[in-house]
Amino acid sequence: MSEQPSSTHPSSIPPSTPPGATSTTGIPSTGTPAGGAPHKHEPDDFAVQIADSVESFVLAVTEVAKGDEPGSVVSMLLLEVSQLLLAGGRLGAIEDVVPEDRFEPDAGPEPDGVELRERLAGLLAPIDVFHEVFDPYGPPEKPSAFRISDDLAGVVAELRHGLTHYQEGRVSEALWWWQFSYLSSWGSTCTAVLRALQSLIAHVRLDSPIGAAADGADTDDDGLTDEQLEQQAGDLMAAELGL
Repeated sequence: MSEQPSSTHPSSIPPSTPPGATSTTGIPSTGTPAGGAPHKHEPDDFAVQIADSVESFVLAVTEVAKGDEPGSVVSMLLLEVSQLLLAGGRLGAIEDVVPEDRFEPDAGPEPDGVELRERLAGLLAPIDVFHEVFDPYGPPEKPSAFRISDDLAGVVAELRHGLTHYQEGRVSEALWWWQFSYLSSWGSTCTAVLRALQSLIAHVRLDSPIGAAADGADTDDDGLTDEQLEQQAGDLMAAELGL
């Protein structure tokens, strides 16, 4: 078992929640069992809704990666990422979830996500790479290159980790993990992916070639020839329409 990151805990955590009290997750506490055995509670409505959103995203991305409907890959991912971010926003808006134990129970072996990442990369090959500024409030920096396939596979792995806790009855542990990882990792990752997917949809629907600059913008240093821009736009539209 690994110790919970100290940054997510208050400076002082009581040894247990008094019996009958209510934790920050809205789950009634029965106190710590003798011997320090892990708590297991019936999840409240909030926990059920978050878990449903997480499981729906994991299942949907896995299905999309099978490639049965290549013409709707971008649209489906746009929808699923948007819905997951709604759940993430709810996690970010509540007070800190405090797990019942200082040490995180072992969730067991986890899939490495390689197959999912490779399947998504194959489906998104023409438009997998995008550019994003990591921290809009940090010091000025050049945009960095990312891959939608890498990012989504990473998000699925993080969500599955919490889902394992949830399915084994460790509800507060699952909520803590989803909240912590939303704030530290998959929240910003999904936001960047959503921007990329929305941009792709906009390029297709507005018939605007990828890499084309707005009217009046300097295009001397775009790094792409007109033929390359044409090819990129054509590849994208063909992928979106399943041609």
